Amino acid sequence: MKTILVSGYRATELGIFSAKHPGIAIIKKALTKQITALVEDGLEWVIISGGWGVELWAAEVTIELKKSYENLRLAIITPFLEQEENWNEQKKTTYSEILSGADYVNSVSKQKYAGPWQFKARDRFLLDNSDGLLLIYDEERDGSPRYLLELARAHAEVTPDYGIITISGQDLQNIAEDEQQYDYE
Repeated sequence: MKTILVSGYRATELGIFSAKHPGIAIIKKALTKQITALVEDGLEWVIISGGWGVELWAAEVTIELKKSYENLRLAIITPFLEQEENWNEQKKTTYSEILSGADYVNSVSKQKYAGPWQFKARDRFLLDNSDGLLLIYDEERDGSPRYLLELARAHAEVTPDYGIITISGQDLQNIAEDEQQYDYE
């Protein structure tokens, strides 16, 4: 895979309302491990749509990994213009910093929010322009990533070699337990 779409839960779906939440470090560790393995296997581009949560944490991980892997690039392709318009100032500042670390920034729809069709157009565009999906999603815990996973599975049926990698709640739990054990040693 040369280009991977990364997505997952929004922060609020995970009950994360602070940038200091300990769960963010676990999610970033899982993303770092998976993206690093993909880069070492030829990955060149990480694409996100800039959603507040897993996607922006993936962007932060990618920006950090770019320091070690000079061929790695980050693209942020939003569903519409100014998606951060109604975010609080702290979120806007963080988002602006992440955008400045991206290699490519664009929007699928060249207008502000106009309707849910923009999210569908985003998903179709991102699936069509990636070789695979890395998704933090647990089948046991429903949420917005389910829709992207369903689309990706349908896309994979007609697109040879389209890869789907999921990081489950159990995967995150294992990392958390490993971290806890490491802290005790």
